[in-house]
Amino acid sequence: MIYGPTATADEVLDGRRLTGKRILVTGVSSGVGVETARALACHGAVVVGAVRDLAKGAIAMEALRPDGSFRLVELELSSLESVRTCTAALLAEANPFDLIIANAGVMAVPFGLTVDGFETHFATNYLSHFLLVNQMAPLLRREGRVVMVSSAGHRGADVDLNDPNFERKPYDPLVAYRQSKTATILFAVEFDRRYRSREIRATAVHPGAVLTETTLKLIDAQPSAASAFTWKTVAQGAATSVWAGYVASADEVGGRYAEDCHVAEVNDDPTARAGVRSYALDAESAKALWLASESMVGEAF
Repeated sequence: MIYGPTATADEVLDGRRLTGKRILVTGVSSGVGVETARALACHGAVVVGAVRDLAKGAIAMEALRPDGSFRLVELELSSLESVRTCTAALLAEANPFDLIIANAGVMAVPFGLTVDGFETHFATNYLSHFLLVNQMAPLLRREGRVVMVSSAGHRGADVDLNDPNFERKPYDPLVAYRQSKTATILFAVEFDRRYRSREIRATAVHPGAVLTETTLKLIDAQPSAASAFTWKTVAQGAATSVWAGYVASADEVGGRYAEDCHVAEVNDDPTARAGVRSYALDAESAKALWLASESMVGEAF
């Protein structure tokens, strides 16, 4: 079956039963994360949703009852200590996972540094997920997968490892967002290289331009953005994540970048509105980012 940009998560999963599958999804208190969790749970999976605000997450996930099996765990991605607390609790339970979807993130927020001293986008969208996924890796079953939710925004900026915190260059919230999303793709490339011998694969996906709390705030700040994209519903925005996680073959998506439920071709045309930049799939850049990230979190994997 070939799916396109209008496919929903339920359509992608139609006829599939995920009974016995355990899935960790970050950012299930709103938008695409909620829909991703709902679709997976309603097709039989046990979903563990990681959220910053447990009360907000509980309200958002209420729609799953009684069709799906889920639980919430606390995770504040602006704090590496919170990441370690969350993963330690899950590791102590020793219940394996089949899939991790790193969905949570922020977009175009004012300049700020996390408690660990990292720029907010880089820390929240990328670095904390780097730590989370690596710490959870021992619980990934054979043939497990990692799906990193990236963005077409990666086409606007490569990762600047010489100045990731904007200490020497002027801060631009969109550049910060874009480089963080490039980092998520590079992470998938290197994680896939390191773990494919264990038959664990990783991919990065673009959910599409989805009307969520985050993007509505951006539109309020920049009204011209409303007409710049073909907007998707959250149901459509969740489709590529579940497609990459369960429908596509491992060799098809492993170490690649997907959009609209297909693997994207490399396209370095600066005017292109589809495809993935070659710098986001560069193996040497992915290795360099991994090593730099280990230094940042103070832990080698």
